Amino acid sequence: MANIKSAKKRILVNRTKMERNKAIKSGVKTAIKKVYAAIEAGDKAAAAEALKVATTAIDKATTKGIYHKNNAARKVSRLSIAVNKMA
Repeated sequence: MANIKSAKKRILVNRTKMERNKAIKSGVKTAIKKVYAAIEAGDKAAAAEALKVATTAIDKATTKGIYHKNNAARKVSRLSIAVNKMA
């Protein structure tokens, strides 16, 4: 454990930010899983709706600095392609 007051504060702040980032990342992963689950079930409407929710979650995570913009774009692109292949 740190002895300096500012170092103690940094530890607390970093832990808080880590928990926040982990929660947001977990939400994104869950949204992505729901898209793939709808694709596996063959439900085009549910997949499209889940894609919309997942895209929003990914974009919000990107604006908060959790994902790099290219990483987010790649995730959205792969999900979109998977949903569009469902014809």
